[in-house]
Amino acid sequence: MNDHWFSNPTQIYFACRALAQGQTLNHMDVIRGVRGWRLSAIVNTLRSEYDWPIVTEYRGPERIGHYHLSKSCDLTKLDFPPSARRLEEELVALRKDDPDTGNSVAGGVDG
Repeated sequence: MNDHWFSNPTQIYFACRALAQGQTLNHMDVIRGVRGWRLSAIVNTLRSEYDWPIVTEYRGPERIGHYHLSKSCDLTKLDFPPSARRLEEELVALRKDDPDTGNSVAGGVDG
């Protein structure tokens, strides 16, 4: 099978970073951000293989999936895929620079 059927590391990193920063992602965000077409597959992998507490909201008449981390998510307990491992270090550095991050909650909305 050709590699183009699988999510590339850039797409995975982009999705993990956005989710960990409390953003809500949809398919168009990933297309614009990294020309990715596999957001639902990435979300499924993060949920099933890495136990990420990702919430899905379906919006609009087209029922487009919007994904975010649960409000109660503790970022320090997330297991990252290999292509996003360096993100753990970046998040620690961001928390140190931001005085408002006294807790380790992603800050997304819960559904």
